[in-house]
Amino acid sequence: MADRTEKGVRAAIEDLMNVAVHGDASGLDRIYHQDMQILMLDISGELARFDKLGFMALMANSVKDTNPDDHKWARFSAVEANGDHGHVLITRRVPIGDSRKVLELSIDLIFEDDRWQVTREVIFARPDPDPIS
Repeated sequence: MADRTEKGVRAAIEDLMNVAVHGDASGLDRIYHQDMQILMLDISGELARFDKLGFMALMANSVKDTNPDDHKWARFSAVEANGDHGHVLITRRVPIGDSRKVLELSIDLIFEDDRWQVTREVIFARPDPDPIS
């Protein structure tokens, strides 16, 4: 049985990052809930909304022809588990297009079908002022 604690929530997010950087569609399908919603706000205030399939396509395109190690930087600020609900605040530094971005993410999860699944991500994307070392 999967871990319903903060350790299990963090493991699910680490798994998500790993499958995402390799463009693993079946892994994303397993971790993303069927009713997942994504809200992405950029520094200019433009809001983009995605459903599961739309975001999976965006993720696959963003890692295409890139080095997976360039997408792995992450700082967890909060990891919470409360029964069947989990929440993570995380900062990511990733290459997107011809530049690097800092992504501030608020991720909601639900424990369903014996695993943690992402139900919503709220993402604020801004230019990365520092190179990734």
